[in-house]
Amino acid sequence: MYQRDTSLTTDQKALAVNLDPFKYGSIVEIGAGQEVARRFFKVGAAAGTIAKTMSAYDMAISDDIYGHVHRYVSRDRLLQMLDTEFRQVVDHLTPLRAKNTTFFAYAATVTARSFKQKNECHGWVGIRLQLHPGAPPSDVILHVRMLDNDNVHQADALGILGVNLIYGACFNHEHPEWVIEGLADGLTQERMEVDLIHFSGPHFEEVENRLMNLHLIRSGLTPAVVFNPDGNIVVPGDLFHSKPVMVMRGDYKPVTCIDVDMISAGLKQFSQLAAVDESDIVSLAEMTLSSLLRGDRLDGTDFLARVDLLASLGYTVMISDYVRYFRLRAYLRRYTQKPIGIVLSVREFEVLFDEKFYDSLEGGILEAFGKLFPDNTHVYVYPVRLCAEQGSKLITLANVEVPANLSHLLAHLVENTKLLAVEPVDDSHLCIDAREVLSSLQHHRSDWQNCVPEGVARLIVEKRLLGYDSR
Repeated sequence: MYQRDTSLTTDQKALAVNLDPFKYGSIVEIGAGQEVARRFFKVGAAAGTIAKTMSAYDMAISDDIYGHVHRYVSRDRLLQMLDTEFRQVVDHLTPLRAKNTTFFAYAATVTARSFKQKNECHGWVGIRLQLHPGAPPSDVILHVRMLDNDNVHQADALGILGVNLIYGACFNHEHPEWVIEGLADGLTQERMEVDLIHFSGPHFEEVENRLMNLHLIRSGLTPAVVFNPDGNIVVPGDLFHSKPVMVMRGDYKPVTCIDVDMISAGLKQFSQLAAVDESDIVSLAEMTLSSLLRGDRLDGTDFLARVDLLASLGYTVMISDYVRYFRLRAYLRRYTQKPIGIVLSVREFEVLFDEKFYDSLEGGILEAFGKLFPDNTHVYVYPVRLCAEQGSKLITLANVEVPANLSHLLAHLVENTKLLAVEPVDDSHLCIDAREVLSSLQHHRSDWQNCVPEGVARLIVEKRLLGYDSR
């Protein structure tokens, strides 16, 4: 089995591109200097690779070259840049270059750390390239967050990322996962995040972009990715900016009627907070990466089935690498100071109040809860009714049992409205157990369809999802 070459330095990658006589194009960068172009010039032989470099910093000049756009650091501006630059190199240079030349255009529009303010440092980066001589072009587009504390280091990180992208697109395009993994070469998680990637064009027609974005998490390039109900990947910062957020974590295998009621009940109560405008709420169905893995293997078909079922109900889906809730809260707090709500089943208390779950924290469970509730964050606790064999008992926040030594901690969190009981909208679903539903579904017992929304049942049957077999 072939493996990606991880031994190359940034300069060696740049030189490999420069020494390829058939790759030729332009590099245009707005924001943080011209670090990508500088890398290619520094290693030598760039005259055989680079037709043009440019930085159109002035907005009037930029508009004159690329056309007007409402946001200069945006996907729209990046696409304008790629359109213009790629068309220019192809139109002007095709008659002059060897027939086996493959043309490319690399572009970046970013806002780096400024001299006057500590602004959000992010940007759009992409490459459009021919992967065979004369072929229609294909694109790889990224949204990045720059985490270094000064402009110099941010520019350096962008230079490394740009070289990694150009090299990966040129030489690893047959393995899109390798393109993703290579983006991190020479960088650490403390310097750069890539929270969106999109492959498009004829060469990448078979690429499933949702799986590619999941690979961003697996490669350590981002802790979370978000899909809207249309299945498109969205920039978390754009979605969450200054919005109240309600999130429910689950496996959603499958999404059941009790999941739907939990989200509805949580939203109903969350919207009553004084600081929450109901029309602004971003509600999320969230899954952890660990819940999608079997050992170290990701079942892509299973993952896509779950996302499709949630999307069919109109949910925005978030996949994160955050096992502990306080880390999820900290991630959302990057983007918004509005209230954050987390709705969970009282079943989760078995883990939530398990001190062993927090062994790696110096302050243990107290540190975890301290980080979960430092500000306007609330956890809404949904009840569960035990099955008939267990006495049909209703378990709520008022009577849930936790270890005796933590009972005062539970009482403190309830008394200070950090943990809030949530009333079901429809309590007829309280006995549903998702594990039993999945087992019935996979063994073709008929009772499972009554436990999931009608549209979900229809999709599972039509597309044979999650192991359903009509036989």
